[in-house]
Amino acid sequence: MIGRELDRLACAAQFLTRLPTPAPRVWSDDLLVRSARYFPLIGLLVGGVCAGVFLAARQVWPIGALPAILTVGVGVLLTGGFHEDGLADSTDGLGGGQTPAQRLAIMKDSRLGTYGALMLGFVIAIRIAALAELQGAWMITAALVCAHSLGRAAAVVAMRLMPYTADPDASKLKVRARDVRRHEALIALAIGLAPLALLPPWIAAVAALAGAAAALWPALAARRLIGGYTGDVLGAIEQAFETAFLLGIAVAVALGFR
Repeated sequence: MIGRELDRLACAAQFLTRLPTPAPRVWSDDLLVRSARYFPLIGLLVGGVCAGVFLAARQVWPIGALPAILTVGVGVLLTGGFHEDGLADSTDGLGGGQTPAQRLAIMKDSRLGTYGALMLGFVIAIRIAALAELQGAWMITAALVCAHSLGRAAAVVAMRLMPYTADPDASKLKVRARDVRRHEALIALAIGLAPLALLPPWIAAVAALAGAAAALWPALAARRLIGGYTGDVLGAIEQAFETAFLLGIAVAVALGFR
């Protein structure tokens, strides 16, 4: 039992990050989708490392945006731009195609289009600006840990609630392995929600609602325009939640919420 869960955790870490981790004893498509329950736990790890970078950089540069820029950059390095790539591809595909088939083809194209480039730049700029507004080691740490964990939890919930739509032969997952189960989605959601306890209640509520509302946009757009989700759409959902969550915290703090 413990060995199986450790395999799932290692699989989640290898899939979502570039961090060196022990390989699972046996790799399979089913192991990958079963590991989805731990995606938010990997988010906790990434968020924690990013928080450490931000706090260390603030000791060198107490004011200015450089600590936030370095923090966002480290997050991209840790994940290999995995979610950012999905955001850019989804924006290009959903914004540029005329039919579901065209949209999916654009999303599979490795070239970056105007829509994707603009959205990616916009989202990164918002994350940097929102982080630069935060003060206090506790608030910074809580914001980053919550944003990363809940962003990935939102993607897992989407996997549970939405149908998969893409070319099965071109997918990393086989059809039989895409069935995220209800208890797995609930585990992921529980892990993602747990760090909210680190934030003041009103700030946590505002940020979580902002993140959820933003994550709905790519989810509903994908459901309407291509009939469901793809891996790129999940990346867009994660990025939308993470960005809006950080923006929500910055707004709540600026308005004096406690």
